[in-house]
Amino acid sequence: MIERAPFGRTGHESSRVIFGAAAVGRVDQETADRVLPLLLEHGVNHIDTAAMYGDAELRIAPWLKAHPDQFFVATKTHARDGEGARASLEKSLERMGVDHVDLIQLHNLVEPDEWEAAHARGGAVEALRRAQEEGLTRFIGVTGHGLRIANMHLRSLERFDFDSVLLPYSFTLMQHSTYRADVERLLALCAHRKVAVQTIKAIARRRWTTPKRDSGEPKRQSWYEPLSDPLAISRAVNYVLDRPRLFVDSSSALDQLPLVLEAAESRRTPKEQELVADMATYQISALFDGGELERI
Repeated sequence: MIERAPFGRTGHESSRVIFGAAAVGRVDQETADRVLPLLLEHGVNHIDTAAMYGDAELRIAPWLKAHPDQFFVATKTHARDGEGARASLEKSLERMGVDHVDLIQLHNLVEPDEWEAAHARGGAVEALRRAQEEGLTRFIGVTGHGLRIANMHLRSLERFDFDSVLLPYSFTLMQHSTYRADVERLLALCAHRKVAVQTIKAIARRRWTTPKRDSGEPKRQSWYEPLSDPLAISRAVNYVLDRPRLFVDSSSALDQLPLVLEAAESRRTPKEQELVADMATYQISALFDGGELERI
């Protein structure tokens, strides 16, 4: 079974691999239904989805009905205004067939103008706080992509006491000195305030290097090319899990899910030289441009 740890100050002991439901956003219900036994087999008890993940909320609805109170359920909204955020949350509850979620997250809050709108009077943060008071969500979090997000999360935590953050974290990304410094400052603050930290892109290899074709190629399950070698996946996942209090959100690459779960269950600490070798062997490169940092 995958180890569990306190999910910040929520009081929930979450599996350290969180199921990223984007993986079932573009599959039929029969395919999605084959995933749940795998989660249960490995002890995954936390699901992360989003309103914008295709049919993901619809696909997990039968699971939640069949296994009430067994999963910590998190979703996301991309709305920045209060009315839109409230409507998004209510639609998510309807789609999943639940009366509340454990966590609602502001999705990819990185652009300064969107950040200002979300935190303004009548914005998304205010509306979600009201929804929390009404019992529609227990906790509120914030997520993001790119090399600017760790610094933006620090800014967000100065303005509002979010219960969780989500950001990219991998051996490759942590070789970027500015991003690493921002991440370390964020992790220190989150540890002090008991804010849960979720990570994404653990098994990312690189952006796709070939154009997508209409036929003759398996359907791509993620916008980036994931690692496929089981040993490399194991090292990538365990690099993250070796950091206390970090959680790994599984990739939208559904085919890799069994390998991620097995890696987390077996727990083998990778050596730095192995990770460096993987970067060379599999030509792993950062998904995000360092120039992003100049746009903060």
